[in-house]
Amino acid sequence: MHGKDENGEYRGPSKSMRKRDAAAAQDLGTRLIALKESELTALELPETLLDAILLAKRITSRGGLARQRQYIGKLMRDIDPVPIEAALSAESRLSTLDAEKHKRIEAWRMRLLTEGPAALDDLLTWRPGADRKALQTLITKATSERIDPGSRESASRELFRSVRSLFDASS
Repeated sequence: MHGKDENGEYRGPSKSMRKRDAAAAQDLGTRLIALKESELTALELPETLLDAILLAKRITSRGGLARQRQYIGKLMRDIDPVPIEAALSAESRLSTLDAEKHKRIEAWRMRLLTEGPAALDDLLTWRPGADRKALQTLITKATSERIDPGSRESASRELFRSVRSLFDASS
């Protein structure tokens, strides 16, 4: 008889439901602890909760951190979790999109380094305004055995940045 007394009248959530809610609040608090301070500030959390989360980030003791997570969970029970969950989901989607974009840029960079002119032609078909000469120079610097390894790495990173700027310009 979940949440009802012997007369069948509702007397609030069952003990199991309260435990599930408390665990969910604590889990959400743990996810908040993992965020950067700038991300936490953007969520516009109540000051006491924000202070508790920032303190948890500094705690190194396992037991102390567990107690702090419980405290954060307790504070979370008084807050509507829906807007926080929505903000975390949006942040997660953006993070996923950024990761996918990074992978595409890295794939182009590797293709330019391994395939050379053929890959550069494909890239220029996609972005006709790109500077062929500058890209070719970077590809040559990044793959030439006559150049020291540090300069090759630097050219490879610069090539990545150049391809990223092409992706940013197409967005």
